[in-house]
Amino acid sequence: MADHKLTVENLLRSPALQLRLLAGEAGLSRSVSWAHVSELDDPTPWLLGAEVIMTTGIGLPRAAARQRAYLQRLDDAGVSALALSAQLHVPPLHPAFFEAAEERGMPVLEVPLAVPFIAIAQEVAAALQEDASHRLGAQLQVFGALRWLAAEDLDTATLFKRLERLSGYDVYLSTRSGRPLLPGVPVPPLDVLPAEPDAPPTIPGGFVLPVSAPGGPAGHLVALEREGARPAGLAVVQHIATVAALQVAMARHERETLRREGAETLAELLQDLLDPPAARRRLARLGLPMDTDTVLLVARDLPEDLTGGARGGADEALRRALDDLPHLMLRRGDDHYVLGPPAIAPAVAAVPGVAAGLSRPFPPGTSLRVAQREAVWAATNAAESGKPLVHYGDDTTGRWLPDDPATLSALVDHVLGPVLAYDEAHSSRLLTSVRVWMERNRHVEDAASALHIHPNTLSYRLRRFTDLTGRDLTSTSAFAEVWLAIRAARHLGLLGP
Repeated sequence: MADHKLTVENLLRSPALQLRLLAGEAGLSRSVSWAHVSELDDPTPWLLGAEVIMTTGIGLPRAAARQRAYLQRLDDAGVSALALSAQLHVPPLHPAFFEAAEERGMPVLEVPLAVPFIAIAQEVAAALQEDASHRLGAQLQVFGALRWLAAEDLDTATLFKRLERLSGYDVYLSTRSGRPLLPGVPVPPLDVLPAEPDAPPTIPGGFVLPVSAPGGPAGHLVALEREGARPAGLAVVQHIATVAALQVAMARHERETLRREGAETLAELLQDLLDPPAARRRLARLGLPMDTDTVLLVARDLPEDLTGGARGGADEALRRALDDLPHLMLRRGDDHYVLGPPAIAPAVAAVPGVAAGLSRPFPPGTSLRVAQREAVWAATNAAESGKPLVHYGDDTTGRWLPDDPATLSALVDHVLGPVLAYDEAHSSRLLTSVRVWMERNRHVEDAASALHIHPNTLSYRLRRFTDLTGRDLTSTSAFAEVWLAIRAARHLGLLGP
């Protein structure tokens, strides 16, 4: 490290202090920010880290296990070294205590009786005084970070590179789960992220601080000292965390604006209000790739899901799943329409509580009339089958139906028209009963059980269907025609679950 940085080794080498190393030689390079007297069994709630703790031994436990735990607590809190006064109240130190110091590289120093603790504190204060002006200057410059952002139109990566140079730290940002928090700022090693929300800020070689946001921390900022640099201290790192929080708020606002604009654009596309060139320009501005095919996906809320049935739970889960993928999303009733690259499919399929249907790929900006029909049909199929995701075309029969809605409508009217009219007039379920019977390979008992009706009731409905359509379902040709008409009705969204 640079010569200006005060370390435990510097104190150990000071002839005026006459300190002696008892254990923990591997930690002599630890930096020192202050020297503090404490006779408490656990002083860690009042520490910031990088302190030398001085004690006469009054608070030091006598049992081996408790001595070891005492030292481990100090080390976990980021204490630089433990200084014990010789010949006063220090109890006999057990081998377990020294073993813990060696394992952790936690320096344990002995202070001669002739050297008062105030001498160590003064030595530390004098060594740190020359660095105070540097730290103050760094703080003032960090306060100017937002002025740079406004005046020079800096992107996030450039802004944080500047903050790194003036602070003397390598800066990392991540969400609480270890994912990138801001574009262009690297993610820290996962093992430095705190397991508890109230963990001390000091870690070996630097600091870790929460990045504030409404509703709780958005993530963490990690600052690690750079070799040969002049670290500006915790106060500067706290200011950088504040800058990060403001950047996160700005990014969230921009993301929400784009999300709303994306929903409006998708609504226009579903209504076929944009011509292909205008649609492509809009999609490119919203971040969708133009050099690869897109897909339309419909994610349908299930009646009982892992969100506990709370409306909007699927919204948040889908947003998290799609957060790193370019997409547009629009909610209509219980359905979420999502437009994006094919990679959106596995991301949505992993979301609990939804059944998703996927259209065939198509070029960006193409009319969504066919894709919408395909995705809705596939979502209905997914909801009925209990599958998390169904691709259009998975159905070996339905895939051969034409895409033209007029042709499909003609088939449905010709074969199923009288039954659809009868069901609507009498609030009956003839067509649904026939469909369930067909899907269960014409097993009356199984189909009746699925419909929650008596087998005789189902047999009556099958006869009534035959009377209305004039098609004998025991005939192979009639069965095939009815089956194709039912698939066409599902394509058109005329036949619900």
